[in-house]
Amino acid sequence: MKELTKAEEQVMQLLWKLEKAFVKDLIDEMPTPKPAYNTVSTIIRILEKKGFVGHNAYGKTHEYYPLISRKEYTRSFMKNFMRNYFSGSFQEMVSFFAKEDNMSLSDLDELMEDVKRDLENENSDENGQHR
Repeated sequence: MKELTKAEEQVMQLLWKLEKAFVKDLIDEMPTPKPAYNTVSTIIRILEKKGFVGHNAYGKTHEYYPLISRKEYTRSFMKNFMRNYFSGSFQEMVSFFAKEDNMSLSDLDELMEDVKRDLENENSDENGQHR
């Protein structure tokens, strides 16, 4: 999966939040100063070519929706991030952030419990069980 530029990611974040939107809706959600309509429209078309966005046509207007979920993109982005910066090691990444944020041992224990719980939930979801 391709990585998004900052502008593309901003549009995708809004689409994930809104679930579907016209260009005008996206612009309304953006901070001031608002980008030009053509700018956002161009970004949307690029996202469509990359396979991130689909659309429904209503005459000359198009309503856009995400084809890739936020979770799918986050998973792909984080895998690339870990591979590029931490030799693919989750342990190295956690160690780096723990040192940078001066995490206490209790914070690290809590983090590990959260990860363990998420992994157990993910495994039970894959086995057809519900949380």
